[in-house]
Amino acid sequence: MEVLNPLRMTRSFLPGKVSFDSWSEVEPLFRSLAERPIASAQELKRWLEDANELESVFSEEMAWRYIRSSINTADAEAENAYEFFVSEIEPNASPWFNTFNQIIDSSPYRDELDPALYGIFLRGVRNDLAIYREQNIPLFTEIDNLKQQYGKIAGAMSIEHEGKELTLQQAARLLQNTNRELRENIWRSIWQRRLQDREKLDELFDKLCRLRQQVAANAGFANFRDYSFAAMGRFDYTPADCFAFHDAIAEEIVPLLETLTQKRRNALGITELRPWDLEVDTAGKPPLHPFTDGNDLLAKTFQCLQSVKPGYAGYLRQMHELGHFDLDSRIGKAPGGYNYPLAESGVPFIFMNATGSQQDVTTMVHEAGHAIHSFLMNALPLNAFRNPPSEVAELASMSMELISMEHWQPYYSTPEDYRRACLRQLEHTLETLPWVAAVDAFQHWVYEHPAHTAAERSAAWKIIYSRFVLPGVNWDGLEPMFANNWQKQLHIFEIPFYYIEYGMAQLGAIAVWRNYRMDAEKGINGYEKALSLGYTKTIGEIYSAANVRFDFSRKYVRELAQFVAGEIERLEK
Repeated sequence: MEVLNPLRMTRSFLPGKVSFDSWSEVEPLFRSLAERPIASAQELKRWLEDANELESVFSEEMAWRYIRSSINTADAEAENAYEFFVSEIEPNASPWFNTFNQIIDSSPYRDELDPALYGIFLRGVRNDLAIYREQNIPLFTEIDNLKQQYGKIAGAMSIEHEGKELTLQQAARLLQNTNRELRENIWRSIWQRRLQDREKLDELFDKLCRLRQQVAANAGFANFRDYSFAAMGRFDYTPADCFAFHDAIAEEIVPLLETLTQKRRNALGITELRPWDLEVDTAGKPPLHPFTDGNDLLAKTFQCLQSVKPGYAGYLRQMHELGHFDLDSRIGKAPGGYNYPLAESGVPFIFMNATGSQQDVTTMVHEAGHAIHSFLMNALPLNAFRNPPSEVAELASMSMELISMEHWQPYYSTPEDYRRACLRQLEHTLETLPWVAAVDAFQHWVYEHPAHTAAERSAAWKIIYSRFVLPGVNWDGLEPMFANNWQKQLHIFEIPFYYIEYGMAQLGAIAVWRNYRMDAEKGINGYEKALSLGYTKTIGEIYSAANVRFDFSRKYVRELAQFVAGEIERLEK
């Protein structure tokens, strides 16, 4: 029986069913909009509503095809359905969407739209028109198909342990085992498996780099980095600001982490830390086991969010009723985790690879933060208003990691386990920042040097990563792993330059959490106020609505890092 979804958009322009099995069935819908006369501001608004309906149905169809293909990368039917959409439907639709932008931008009634609501949207329309090139359409199709290969390669990776086949996510849980010899063997096994596909991934990335550079050149940009900043609508900061962020992290966070790694080494009673020593409990306690499977994780997350705000748990329960979760790790499933907004349904889908670890709890509440964001934006009339930049989207998710931490008791049976979980979360909060800086700096180098070889790329990564790697960790004898560590980050392959946002949002999230600690009601109200704006204001204005700053200066980084360090010290007592 179909579950009633009260948030689903009511169609007024499109028929009840739209087939995407061929472009010929879809094109008349685009043509009818493009040919419709617009004789007043009211007619322009109605036209925008109908165009929004078409875009929402279009994007949700693509979303479901992507979701089904990532749930099972060995499902040929799902893979073919997604590839057909990105190869046949999307390329034909792209010129029409550009035509829609031209209609909006050239309309004599455009300036009658409320600038407080439509200003950011219209800025985006002008930006999209400026970088659009029809010759890039087949390149985007080729890039989309190549990106799918990364998920297939990574999803097929597994190791054998004690007669069982484990995904790499499942195997990584054993890095929390108190047996150091076992941890080393597992770590090496994971990396031996990764390195089997090193050359395959290098070849894949070489192809992606060449295509992306061609896209940039076609649009008149010197390199894909500069093109990406325009394509991602980065109006609020520049590459120079990213470099300043890298410097602030290297100067303020890395030295702080050196203190934490020294504490870890001393507590473990070893002369040097190795990469397989970073997740084990320093007091020799067994790994935390916050849940048994995806169903248990979800049930406990309902309880956790109920304590944050009952409505948040209600959002996730509605998702559950509609079957919008796939949480457990398994062979053949694409790596990573995501919350996929569904523009017509209004109810997003959460995908992840849970194995029973504390990190899975963090991933779950992270994606729940994205989902909450989706629900909070549902009142906004256009899908474009509900599509904020990732600097804002990640503020929603990373803030929820820290806010929800105050209510993680359902996952843990004892106060001591709860304390351990919170302590590890705060350590990871700081550890995230250097990795983000390294990945972002690496991508700047990659696309500033479009003619680089795989060997030069590997050498550049080693130099960049050395600046940000956790100090005090000995990688001697592990040079191939060190040099290829970047290959495990799917964003580099699939969503280039979407990564520094995690660092910027991590700083904002710390500030949101600090507000919540001082006054929970005021803190959550600011969080909601900011997220409810969607993308109708600038990034800085949205952060300000949450009573935090969009700021990654060294001074601000130091201030927030010291707050987290103080909380770590409190938990260590």
